[in-house]
Amino acid sequence: MKRWGLVLAAAVVLPAAAAAWYFQPYEADSAAIRAMRDGEGVSVAKKHGLIVFEGSEVRPPGIILYPGGLIAPESYAPLARALAASGRRTVIVKMPFYLAGAGVDRADRVLAAYPGEAFVIGGHSLGGTMAARYAASHPGQVSGLFLLAAYPDKQGNVRHANLPVLSLIGSRDGIVDREKWEQAAQFLPADTAYITIEGGNHTQFGSYGPQRGDYPAAILPHDQWQQTASILDGWLRRLPR
Repeated sequence: MKRWGLVLAAAVVLPAAAAAWYFQPYEADSAAIRAMRDGEGVSVAKKHGLIVFEGSEVRPPGIILYPGGLIAPESYAPLARALAASGRRTVIVKMPFYLAGAGVDRADRVLAAYPGEAFVIGGHSLGGTMAARYAASHPGQVSGLFLLAAYPDKQGNVRHANLPVLSLIGSRDGIVDREKWEQAAQFLPADTAYITIEGGNHTQFGSYGPQRGDYPAAILPHDQWQQTASILDGWLRRLPR
């Protein structure tokens, strides 16, 4: 019996591991690695599959961030650092095999680590789609949803969830299918805030180097991170308390 258990485990784990090896993830670049260090009023801690960024001031709600598909979670350190500096505890969630679809419910770890504290959830690209699924299936657990170059699918339908939603996209995004992005509006509230970052692209919400298929950005990565952090913080300030 034990032998068959080992065989079954191998049958499940080995294909997933092989897929992760074949589809090499985008690794964090040097700017992201630098942003992972403590300093300038921001602390960085790794615990229980989470990367937590905190500033000297912490104001609710906090932020749960799901990485894009096959993108190392550390790649979002520059954005998370900018958000923490504005007073928002920001938690990047590590995903199995770098795929948020394999860890949709991992936001549970954040809520368990900070009981009683309010959080919004969101993500980049595939991470945003999975964050929408979490918000849809956990009513009342999060205070809002934000999408970075992302859109929900039917399982992430939050149109009638009474949840504030922010959708951000770069004008130079070459990855998002614009037709599907527009069609997905049916799954979002009518009062969703849609904002375009002029000159921004898909890749520069993170910091992992060029992504195949994306258009070159017309602004610097730092500018896109700062604009994104400023827009997110402004949106959070307007949320009902």
